[in-house]
Amino acid sequence: MRIGAHVDPTDPLAEAAARDAEAVQFFLADPQGWKAPKPREDAERLRAADVDLYVHAPYVINVATLNNRIRIPSRKLLLGHAAAAAAVGARGLIVHGGHVNAGDDLAVGFDNWRKTFAYAADSGGFPLPILIENTAGGDNACARHLDALGRLWDALGDYEVGFCLDTCHAHAGGEELLGLVDRVKAITGRIDLIHANNSKGTFNSGQDRHDNLTGGTIDPELVVAVIRAAGAPVIVETPGGVEGQAADIAFLRGQLGAAA
Repeated sequence: MRIGAHVDPTDPLAEAAARDAEAVQFFLADPQGWKAPKPREDAERLRAADVDLYVHAPYVINVATLNNRIRIPSRKLLLGHAAAAAAVGARGLIVHGGHVNAGDDLAVGFDNWRKTFAYAADSGGFPLPILIENTAGGDNACARHLDALGRLWDALGDYEVGFCLDTCHAHAGGEELLGLVDRVKAITGRIDLIHANNSKGTFNSGQDRHDNLTGGTIDPELVVAVIRAAGAPVIVETPGGVEGQAADIAFLRGQLGAAA
């Protein structure tokens, strides 16, 4: 089981070494912006590294929305980030499940996800796994509650789709962590990556506020149980920089019996 952290994108491999991490996740462009990622000068070094790489798509991407001014650029940006992530040897591109606006039909949001994969298929398909991540808030979200996640996966049944399970998002989103892996796999058939985060927000608060693993409102043993049950690679997206994340990685290794 490979364990790592979300890091600054300037030199991901140095960040991995500083944390004794076997995996890293990073952005390829401003997470709050619409600019396409630029080619990286260190792409060859990243591809050759023995560290597993994951790329997180910008937060602004929302392919589910009925708003054309957001949905259409989101599709293009997602495909651009997928190409850039593949170029550095990433194992997956993580993207949030998105939402529709209040009063809009959520069924259209699920179909817009289907159209996103169809759009990609027109140019040869996504060049690496797309891992849709569950989200913490919103009453019109496509991947907050498991009933919505089931409808999303039904809509995407003709395509290969991966899943990233965030423990903070699940807790804050109102899904009990106990037995969650089995409930998710009954829908998706897979969990490709775990975002192991504690939560500053309380259960079902809808607050996307990460905390270190031994802090927050989630019993750390529940986070460990989710990881053990999923058997997937782990990324901590926790605060505290190198020191905080290194401590979280060491905690997980100690709990899971993983080799350092």
